[in-house]
Amino acid sequence: MEAPTPPSPTELDAAERIILLWDSTASEEARERMIFEGHRDEVDRYLQAVDEIQRSMSSASLVSDDDQAKLNSAIQIAMARLEDEFRNILLNHTSPIEPDSLTSADPSSSTHSSAADSTSEFEDYSPDDDSGLTTPKASSASVSDADELLQRGDSSNTCSYRSTSSIRELDLIPSDAVVDLRNIAERMISAGYLRECIQVYGGVRKSAIDSSFRRLGIEKLSIGDVQRLQWEQLEAKIRRWIRAAKACVRIVFASEKKLCEQIFNGIGTAIDDDCFMETVKGPAIQLFNFAEAISISRRSLMDLMPDIESVFESKSSESIRIQAVEILSRLAEAARGILSEFENAVLREPSKVPVPGGTIHPLTRYVMNYISLISDYKQTLNELIVSKPSTGSRYSGDPTTPDMEFAELEGKTPLALHLIWIIVILQFNLDGKSKHYKDASIAHLFMMNNVHYIVQKIKGSPELREMIGDDYLRKLTGKFRQAATSYQRATWVSVLYCLRDEGLHVSGSFSSGVSKSALRERFKSFNAMFEEVHRTQATWLIPDSQLREELRISISEKLIPAYRSFLGRFRSHIESGRHPENYIKYSVEDLETAVLDFFEGYSVSQHLRRRSQ
Repeated sequence: MEAPTPPSPTELDAAERIILLWDSTASEEARERMIFEGHRDEVDRYLQAVDEIQRSMSSASLVSDDDQAKLNSAIQIAMARLEDEFRNILLNHTSPIEPDSLTSADPSSSTHSSAADSTSEFEDYSPDDDSGLTTPKASSASVSDADELLQRGDSSNTCSYRSTSSIRELDLIPSDAVVDLRNIAERMISAGYLRECIQVYGGVRKSAIDSSFRRLGIEKLSIGDVQRLQWEQLEAKIRRWIRAAKACVRIVFASEKKLCEQIFNGIGTAIDDDCFMETVKGPAIQLFNFAEAISISRRSLMDLMPDIESVFESKSSESIRIQAVEILSRLAEAARGILSEFENAVLREPSKVPVPGGTIHPLTRYVMNYISLISDYKQTLNELIVSKPSTGSRYSGDPTTPDMEFAELEGKTPLALHLIWIIVILQFNLDGKSKHYKDASIAHLFMMNNVHYIVQKIKGSPELREMIGDDYLRKLTGKFRQAATSYQRATWVSVLYCLRDEGLHVSGSFSSGVSKSALRERFKSFNAMFEEVHRTQATWLIPDSQLREELRISISEKLIPAYRSFLGRFRSHIESGRHPENYIKYSVEDLETAVLDFFEGYSVSQHLRRRSQ
């Protein structure tokens, strides 16, 4: 092929004048105007002038040093101008991707709802809590906007896109602007300004990706940041990341790749790939860093692997593909290790200070919310957790480890066995903590509260209930009911013992042989014991209103009939003597009212309301 004919001196001089006319360093008018925003004739003349300068530089007929210096100066001025024009076109046509376009990444997906009590159930507690750590939080407005964006349903998409399987390649920039950008890129790259062209392009498009990231609620979180998050916060971020990752890989990155191909493909060897990597490598690493910090994102990353391989298929994108594969491998290993470490942490959690009022221990809330979260990702974790937990045996004789026999749980998956094992060791730990109470009654109440909470959390999560199974759930229900029975025995047997007939008859005659002194002492003992129970147990707490009411009814069913019967049999013996109000201090109605004070968690007046005279 013959070399292109170099321009004549007259053509060359005209080309140089056009280049110098638009030299923004020498002309105020050139600084204030952009060539590609003006008439198309001006654009064509300028591009032709650049072409003629470049043809002259490549012509062997030009040997004059002066001519070469003039051409070098002209081409430098032209490249600086084209760089500014390139940047301006990109900026003018770069806008955030429409929300409806982003949500089309996974139109069939539905958002998981957190447990109804997730906000109130999570407290600032962890087995290795460090109160000096703070949790990074996005502003409420940005989080709200991101959630609205990610949870929005399907709607019409005004952007045009090309679909390949689950990938949606949007047209990010209008076609006429793409033509201008390609014209500029061809000339800059031909003149040896590839690096400058790619840097300008990458800088502008990175800002567009950052904007999409913000819309999707993607934050820059290190592994340390993730580890400091409470589970309530982490769960929300995981769900948002899963949806955001699909949008990023299938829409944002795929569309950026398409734009690079439109502008740079065919201009040079793999220039479009280099430009694509310049644009998305940083954001892609940011996106995958969060996945690396949490093991339960493995399913989402695995589902995205075909799309990742499609978007990042080139040689220059190999590092992104390798990172995604390596993360998958590390996540599988991390999931098994984290579960094992968590089991050991629950077993060894050392706090010995009894929680006030015998209420639910923070460890119970933390553990149950943890395993509820795990159950939401059972499909993924069932693939990772393939071995049974290392448990104690009733024959081992190890007092520091609870017993668990797998024969009773035949048919359960290894993951389900791990979750049941965590519940077993949680109960074992709680049983040890209950022994730090000096009063056996509150120790039983503490166990009742905590095991009841475990049962309610299982019932409240369909996924967790399915894994635990109704047989084991019935076993847990029996345990908290047994704890309630043990509480009633520890508290009320001695109180009700005061209302027995034995020891009140002195001669065997039921009608006339009642010892008034013994009867007075019996009433005094009952009054003192009930007042102490009332004073103490009003400050104890049963958080669940239904459980609280059931226990009060159970107490009343035993106490009220016994007191009414005792009062009916022996009232006359007391009222016939002196100062009967010192012994019969309370009516049946007084006791019924007093029972309503129990387990509210706050102190009541020192004296019960006296019976009506």
